[in-house]
Amino acid sequence: MADMTYEQRRGQIEDYFDRTAVAAWEKLTSDAPVGRIRASVRAGRDQMRNTLLSWLPADLSGKRVLDAGCGTGAFAVEAARRGAEVVAIDLSPTLVNLARQRLPADLAGRIDFQSGDMLSPALGEFDHVVAMDSVIHYSPEDAVGALAQLAQRTSGSMVFTFAPRTPFLAAMITVGRWLPRKDRAPWLEPMAAEKIISLMQDHAALRAWSAQRTQRVSSGFYKSQALELVRA
Repeated sequence: MADMTYEQRRGQIEDYFDRTAVAAWEKLTSDAPVGRIRASVRAGRDQMRNTLLSWLPADLSGKRVLDAGCGTGAFAVEAARRGAEVVAIDLSPTLVNLARQRLPADLAGRIDFQSGDMLSPALGEFDHVVAMDSVIHYSPEDAVGALAQLAQRTSGSMVFTFAPRTPFLAAMITVGRWLPRKDRAPWLEPMAAEKIISLMQDHAALRAWSAQRTQRVSSGFYKSQALELVRA
Protein backbone atom coordinates (compact mmCIF):
# COMPACT_ATOMS: atom_id res chain seq x y z
CA MET A 1 0.00 0.00 0.00
CA ALA A 2 2.74 2.42 -0.98
CA ASP A 3 0.15 4.89 -2.28
CA MET A 4 -1.29 5.60 1.18
CA THR A 5 -1.67 9.28 1.99
CA TYR A 6 0.23 10.81 4.90
CA GLU A 7 -3.00 10.96 6.91
CA GLN A 8 -3.88 7.31 6.26
CA ARG A 9 -0.38 6.20 7.19
CA ARG A 10 -0.46 8.35 10.32
CA GLY A 11 -3.69 6.68 11.43
CA GLN A 12 -2.22 3.22 10.90
CA ILE A 13 0.89 4.12 12.92
CA GLU A 14 -1.16 5.61 15.74
CA ASP A 15 -3.29 2.48 15.97
CA TYR A 16 -0.26 0.19 16.07
CA PHE A 17 1.79 2.07 18.67
CA ASP A 18 -1.16 3.02 20.88
CA ARG A 19 -2.74 -0.44 20.95
CA THR A 20 -0.88 -3.38 19.45
CA ALA A 21 2.70 -2.63 20.47
CA VAL A 22 2.46 -0.44 23.55
CA ALA A 23 3.41 -3.17 26.05
CA ALA A 24 6.42 -4.18 23.96
CA TRP A 25 7.57 -0.55 23.66
CA GLU A 26 7.12 0.03 27.38
CA LYS A 27 9.50 -2.84 28.09
CA LEU A 28 11.92 -2.07 25.27
CA THR A 29 12.39 1.53 26.45
CA SER A 30 12.95 0.55 30.08
CA ASP A 31 15.85 -1.24 31.73
CA ALA A 32 13.84 -4.45 32.12
CA PRO A 33 15.52 -7.66 30.88
CA VAL A 34 14.72 -8.47 27.25
CA GLY A 35 15.71 -11.17 24.79
CA ARG A 36 18.75 -11.01 22.52
CA ILE A 37 16.93 -9.50 19.53
CA ARG A 38 15.23 -6.77 21.53
CA ALA A 39 18.46 -6.10 23.40
CA SER A 40 20.15 -5.37 20.06
CA VAL A 41 17.32 -3.00 19.12
CA ARG A 42 17.57 -1.26 22.49
CA ALA A 43 21.33 -0.85 22.08
CA GLY A 44 20.88 0.52 18.57
CA ARG A 45 18.28 3.03 19.67
CA ASP A 46 20.52 4.17 22.53
CA GLN A 47 23.41 4.64 20.11
CA MET A 48 21.23 6.58 17.68
CA ARG A 49 19.81 8.79 20.42
CA ASN A 50 23.34 9.62 21.57
CA THR A 51 24.34 10.43 17.99
CA LEU A 52 21.47 12.87 17.54
CA LEU A 53 22.18 14.46 20.92
CA SER A 54 25.83 14.93 19.93
CA TRP A 55 24.70 16.98 16.92
CA LEU A 56 22.89 19.49 19.12
CA PRO A 57 24.63 22.19 21.18
CA ALA A 58 25.86 21.04 24.59
CA ASP A 59 24.12 24.07 26.11
CA LEU A 60 20.51 24.44 24.96
CA SER A 61 19.54 27.10 27.46
CA GLY A 62 16.98 29.44 25.95
CA LYS A 63 16.43 27.15 22.97
CA ARG A 64 13.12 25.58 22.00
CA VAL A 65 13.35 21.96 20.83
CA LEU A 66 10.69 19.77 19.23
CA ASP A 67 10.95 16.05 19.94
CA ALA A 68 8.78 14.85 17.06
CA GLY A 69 7.65 11.31 17.79
CA CYS A 70 8.87 11.33 21.39
CA GLY A 71 7.72 7.83 22.37
CA THR A 72 8.44 7.34 26.06
CA GLY A 73 10.45 10.56 26.31
CA ALA A 74 14.10 9.51 26.61
CA PHE A 75 15.39 12.10 24.13
CA ALA A 76 13.20 14.86 25.57
CA VAL A 77 14.64 14.25 29.04
CA GLU A 78 18.24 14.57 27.82
CA ALA A 79 17.48 17.76 25.87
CA ALA A 80 15.76 19.26 28.91
CA ARG A 81 18.81 18.45 31.03
CA ARG A 82 20.82 20.64 28.65
CA GLY A 83 18.49 23.53 29.41
CA ALA A 84 16.10 23.33 26.45
CA GLU A 85 12.42 24.12 26.52
CA VAL A 86 11.11 20.88 25.01
CA VAL A 87 7.84 20.15 23.28
CA ALA A 88 7.57 16.36 23.04
CA ILE A 89 4.77 14.99 20.89
CA ASP A 90 3.72 11.53 19.78
CA LEU A 91 0.73 10.02 18.00
CA SER A 92 0.21 7.53 20.85
CA PRO A 93 -1.54 8.98 23.94
CA THR A 94 -0.58 5.83 25.85
CA LEU A 95 3.14 6.27 25.19
CA VAL A 96 2.91 9.97 26.04
CA ASN A 97 1.26 9.16 29.37
CA LEU A 98 4.07 6.71 30.05
CA ALA A 99 6.60 9.43 29.23
CA ARG A 100 4.93 11.73 31.75
CA GLN A 101 5.09 9.01 34.41
CA ARG A 102 8.81 8.49 33.76
CA LEU A 103 9.71 12.18 33.85
CA PRO A 104 12.34 12.77 36.56
CA ALA A 105 11.07 14.98 39.36
CA ASP A 106 13.82 17.57 38.84
CA LEU A 107 12.55 18.19 35.28
CA ALA A 108 8.90 18.72 36.22
CA GLY A 109 7.50 21.54 34.11
CA ARG A 110 10.46 21.55 31.70
CA ILE A 111 8.89 19.31 29.05
CA ASP A 112 5.50 19.85 27.44
CA PHE A 113 4.28 16.35 26.55
CA GLN A 114 1.47 16.23 24.00
CA SER A 115 -0.26 13.59 21.90
CA GLY A 116 -1.10 14.52 18.33
CA ASP A 117 0.42 15.38 14.97
CA MET A 118 4.04 16.55 14.99
CA LEU A 119 3.24 18.81 12.02
CA SER A 120 0.61 20.88 13.83
CA PRO A 121 1.36 24.62 13.42
CA ALA A 122 -0.12 25.11 16.90
CA LEU A 123 3.12 23.72 18.35
CA GLY A 124 4.85 26.98 17.42
CA GLU A 125 8.39 27.72 16.31
CA PHE A 126 11.62 25.96 17.25
CA ASP A 127 15.38 26.33 17.22
CA HIS A 128 15.92 22.61 16.68
CA VAL A 129 13.73 19.70 15.60
CA VAL A 130 14.56 16.06 16.30
CA ALA A 131 12.63 13.25 14.61
CA MET A 132 14.13 9.93 15.68
CA ASP A 133 12.48 7.02 13.88
CA SER A 134 9.42 9.22 13.25
CA VAL A 135 9.34 9.33 9.44
CA ILE A 136 10.62 5.80 8.78
CA HIS A 137 7.13 4.51 7.92
CA TYR A 138 6.38 7.17 5.28
CA SER A 139 7.33 7.35 1.62
CA PRO A 140 10.38 9.52 0.81
CA GLU A 141 8.06 12.11 -0.72
CA ASP A 142 5.84 12.28 2.37
CA ALA A 143 8.86 12.28 4.70
CA VAL A 144 10.43 15.22 2.87
CA GLY A 145 7.05 16.94 2.75
CA ALA A 146 6.82 16.61 6.54
CA LEU A 147 10.32 18.03 6.95
CA ALA A 148 9.39 20.93 4.68
CA GLN A 149 6.48 21.82 6.94
CA LEU A 150 8.68 21.67 10.02
CA ALA A 151 11.40 23.70 8.28
CA GLN A 152 9.08 26.68 7.96
CA ARG A 153 8.96 26.91 11.77
CA THR A 154 12.57 25.99 12.55
CA SER A 155 15.48 28.43 12.72
CA GLY A 156 18.48 26.20 13.39
CA SER A 157 18.68 22.52 12.55
CA MET A 158 16.58 19.43 11.97
CA VAL A 159 17.99 15.98 12.70
CA PHE A 160 16.07 12.88 11.75
CA THR A 161 16.46 9.21 10.99
CA PHE A 162 15.36 7.06 8.09
CA ALA A 163 15.54 3.39 7.15
CA PRO A 164 18.50 2.93 4.77
CA ARG A 165 18.14 0.76 1.70
CA THR A 166 19.86 -2.54 2.55
CA PRO A 167 19.25 -6.17 1.48
CA PHE A 168 18.64 -7.06 5.14
CA LEU A 169 15.84 -4.52 5.55
CA ALA A 170 14.30 -5.54 2.23
CA ALA A 171 14.18 -9.16 3.43
CA MET A 172 12.68 -8.16 6.79
CA ILE A 173 9.92 -6.16 5.10
CA THR A 174 9.09 -9.04 2.76
CA VAL A 175 8.81 -11.49 5.65
CA GLY A 176 6.79 -9.02 7.72
CA ARG A 177 4.15 -8.69 5.05
CA TRP A 178 3.41 -12.43 5.35
CA LEU A 179 2.50 -12.05 9.03
CA PRO A 180 -1.18 -11.95 10.07
CA ARG A 181 -2.44 -8.41 9.63
CA LYS A 182 -3.16 -7.98 13.34
CA ASP A 183 0.49 -8.73 14.18
CA ARG A 184 2.10 -6.49 11.58
CA ALA A 185 3.96 -3.34 12.44
CA PRO A 186 3.58 -0.54 9.89
CA TRP A 187 6.30 -1.51 7.44
CA LEU A 188 9.38 0.60 6.95
CA GLU A 189 9.92 2.63 3.80
CA PRO A 190 13.65 2.31 3.01
CA MET A 191 15.20 5.44 1.55
CA ALA A 192 18.51 6.47 0.05
CA ALA A 193 20.17 9.63 1.36
CA GLU A 194 20.68 10.76 -2.23
CA LYS A 195 16.93 10.49 -2.88
CA ILE A 196 16.12 12.56 0.20
CA ILE A 197 18.61 15.26 -0.78
CA SER A 198 17.29 15.32 -4.35
CA LEU A 199 13.71 15.75 -3.12
CA MET A 200 14.87 18.51 -0.77
CA GLN A 201 16.46 20.41 -3.64
CA ASP A 202 13.18 20.28 -5.54
CA HIS A 203 11.11 21.52 -2.57
CA ALA A 204 10.82 25.29 -2.27
CA ALA A 205 10.56 25.22 1.52
CA LEU A 206 13.84 23.29 1.82
CA ARG A 207 16.07 25.08 -0.66
CA ALA A 208 17.56 27.17 2.13
CA TRP A 209 18.59 24.00 3.95
CA SER A 210 21.62 21.80 3.38
CA ALA A 211 22.46 18.25 4.42
CA GLN A 212 25.41 18.05 6.79
CA ARG A 213 26.40 15.09 8.96
CA THR A 214 25.08 11.58 8.46
CA GLN A 215 25.59 8.43 10.52
CA ARG A 216 24.33 4.86 10.13
CA VAL A 217 23.67 2.66 13.15
CA SER A 218 23.49 -1.10 12.75
CA SER A 219 22.79 -3.14 15.87
CA GLY A 220 21.24 -6.53 15.27
CA PHE A 221 17.72 -5.90 13.98
CA TYR A 222 18.03 -2.14 14.38
CA LYS A 223 19.14 -0.50 11.14
CA SER A 224 18.78 3.27 10.93
CA GLN A 225 20.55 6.24 9.41
CA ALA A 226 20.64 9.78 10.75
CA LEU A 227 20.85 12.94 8.68
CA GLU A 228 21.37 16.50 9.85
CA LEU A 229 19.79 19.41 7.98
CA VAL A 230 20.99 22.95 8.68
CA ARG A 231 19.51 26.23 7.57
CA ALA A 232 22.01 28.06 5.40
